[in-house]
Amino acid sequence: MSRRPARHLLPLLRRRHLHRSVHLPYTSVPIPPDAIPSTSIPSSPSPPPLHPAPWPPSYSPTSSLLPPFTASHLRAAVSSLAASLLALPDPDPDPVPALHAHSFPTLLAVSPLASLELLSLLRPKPFLGLAVFSYRRTLSPPPTLPEFALAISLASRARDPTAAANIFTDASSAYCPDLALYNALMSAYMHSGLVNRCIEAFHALLRDPRCCPPSADSYNILIALFGRSLLVDHMEATLQSLDASGQCRTVGTYNAIIAGYLTAWMWDRMEAVFNEMMSGQVNPDTTTHLLMLRGYAHAGKIYKMEQAYERAREHAGKVDVVHIRAMLCAYCKFEHVDRIQKIEELLQKLRPDDYRPWLNVLLIRVYAKEGLVEGMERRITEALERNTTVSTTQVMRSIITSYFESDAVDRLAHFVRQAEEAGWKLCRSLYHCKMVMYGKHHRLAEMRGVLDEMEHFRFDRTKKTFWIMHKAYRSCGMNTEADTVLGMMWKHGFGAPSDLFVQ
Repeated sequence: MSRRPARHLLPLLRRRHLHRSVHLPYTSVPIPPDAIPSTSIPSSPSPPPLHPAPWPPSYSPTSSLLPPFTASHLRAAVSSLAASLLALPDPDPDPVPALHAHSFPTLLAVSPLASLELLSLLRPKPFLGLAVFSYRRTLSPPPTLPEFALAISLASRARDPTAAANIFTDASSAYCPDLALYNALMSAYMHSGLVNRCIEAFHALLRDPRCCPPSADSYNILIALFGRSLLVDHMEATLQSLDASGQCRTVGTYNAIIAGYLTAWMWDRMEAVFNEMMSGQVNPDTTTHLLMLRGYAHAGKIYKMEQAYERAREHAGKVDVVHIRAMLCAYCKFEHVDRIQKIEELLQKLRPDDYRPWLNVLLIRVYAKEGLVEGMERRITEALERNTTVSTTQVMRSIITSYFESDAVDRLAHFVRQAEEAGWKLCRSLYHCKMVMYGKHHRLAEMRGVLDEMEHFRFDRTKKTFWIMHKAYRSCGMNTEADTVLGMMWKHGFGAPSDLFVQ
């Protein structure tokens, strides 16, 4: 994969001293949980399970004046409210009636923790969370900075950078913006792929005298941004700036770098960063092992992919469906010992809703290549039931090759009828294979019937078509019919086969 040139960004980076080595004191400031991507693909982060989120660092039951029993009751009430809101029918539900029904203004009067907890639990539905925050701004007391940061995080999940910028402006008007607020805005721009705006937000953070210097998380967001955009040179320069600032790399730093090399298909550098991480003081987490799993799967390094899978299982207990599909794809594309057995084991981890047409087509082809006709036919039947259409000649040829090697002419004929009815990709090889197999079994009438099928689907007769018929008649001792076919070959301008005179 080639990297896109990004020369227009270099002057901007140099002008703002991002490439210079500067010493910045490290200040640990919390950022929204969406700030650093966990994968190399700019997709929506997977929603967390619906359970009470940890108290934001700015607030905690121990630091507030709430006694423990009040905090637990507040959590329970907010969790019930969040469950009711998430159960509202889509699209664009009005949250105000549910908020009043669960006495949200009263909960907010007890503690601002109620709003923070509720916004955290609404992350699976960011548009709903933004609607709740809009209503919350009409209540007293006014939203706190952590609430504004969470709202920007929701806008990031909703892929609405304009809303994120507006919330940031409102927060800056009411409070002195802190590092978490800037990081949330940068994260929103990063998730939307707005490179220049994210860099401008970073420069605004550097210039703002009211805010502390960028943290490692701020640099991590830039690293992830450049990695997603295939700007590997800028990603590496940002890493150097982070090192020059005197701050330590975090697990998010390594994950962002690994994800960037994964996106650029730079497998050697990806593995080198992982080895450096393993030999250093930063321990990899589940995200690290899943990134390595995906990278090894794309690179075809099956043994190392399996090792990464085992490490991820040790950390998380299980591996998500996305990475199981990546492993299945690798097993289908690259030959490996006992790959069919391993494919079957992974398929058991998928639910019916996890079906993907492209994966089913890959499975059809791998079963065909392994000569497992029954397994191949199970996948073909599933594809037909789910209205999946095969549109590549390579897959169709793999299927007919499997039938030919198994000498299953009737199964092949049945499959061709199914493919014709389902609108799958047809090719002349389908019909030539039927003719060869019919001729091999001396079923000459059915072999001649294939010519009508070819004509129906507008496949012209070629020299190979006539040669198959000639060989079939010769093998059955029908020399007159074989000579007739030779005459037809001359008539159509194909001439006689070169090996005819050798015989």
